[in-house]
Amino acid sequence: MRMRPTLSWTPAEDWPPGTTDPRPVADALSAGGVLVLSGAGLSTESGIPDYRGEGGSLSRHTPMTYQDFTGGARARRRYWARSHLGWRTFGRARPNAGHRAVAAFERHGLLAGVITQNVDGLHQAAGSASVVELHGSLDRVVCLSCGTFGSRRELALRLEEANAGFAPVAAGINPDGDADLTDDQVGDFRVVPCAVCGGILKPDVVFFGEAVPPRRIEHCRSLVREASSLLVLGSSLTVMSGLRFVRQAADAGKPVLIVNRDPTRGDQHALTRVALPLGATLTTVAERLGVPVDDGTPRTG
Repeated sequence: MRMRPTLSWTPAEDWPPGTTDPRPVADALSAGGVLVLSGAGLSTESGIPDYRGEGGSLSRHTPMTYQDFTGGARARRRYWARSHLGWRTFGRARPNAGHRAVAAFERHGLLAGVITQNVDGLHQAAGSASVVELHGSLDRVVCLSCGTFGSRRELALRLEEANAGFAPVAAGINPDGDADLTDDQVGDFRVVPCAVCGGILKPDVVFFGEAVPPRRIEHCRSLVREASSLLVLGSSLTVMSGLRFVRQAADAGKPVLIVNRDPTRGDQHALTRVALPLGATLTTVAERLGVPVDDGTPRTG
């Protein structure tokens, strides 16, 4: 029997309330050795919606699962049509104040690293260097037959050539880069095969229902072991891929701090949850610590 992955979680009525005091976050960062774990909520200010917050995409959209993607050509055609359209918007997203603050903390030696559940590459675009992409990146594609990796931009060009004039209007864009299209809008969209062996191409991301590679999990676990504290940014921690690191840190007696507007599945393990917008909160923390944050203006020369 094939099981659907856990996509939602409802907090109990007595779940710990959030605070509006960011001082514990500033204190943890000033001590250094902070490991950041970021989720989709960090990228909402860049125009990429999250899954579960107010207006989150799960209210209208069920993400593609690994089982569905590998189970039939029709599902893959629907995925690639929606993802190809979404990539045009997704690929233009730029880091926001939250990403830039995280990069500034790293430059000033306050972080032990960054683990991100996001697949948008915005941490790196903001200047963060030590980033583990827990769920992969939409920038890459991989062949399920021969294992060859390729560029998403090159694939986009091939899909453009194979689907000239494909330009439906999407109802919205989701955190996985998937655009909301009807089956009629997908139509007879043509999927292109691996240029090396003719096999099935898949984005180099971990779909819902797909396991994170064990070596990647162990690398993240080692980062948790070496860190002084864990700072969760914009994740509901609904799925185990991120929650496991919160539990590991808490079991080891390391402080867990969360910045997220809504309750999370990890609140019971946290020292505090700051229920404030991420960009403004992290910018305020940076100011208190005397850490300058880039204003996002492109540099020339």
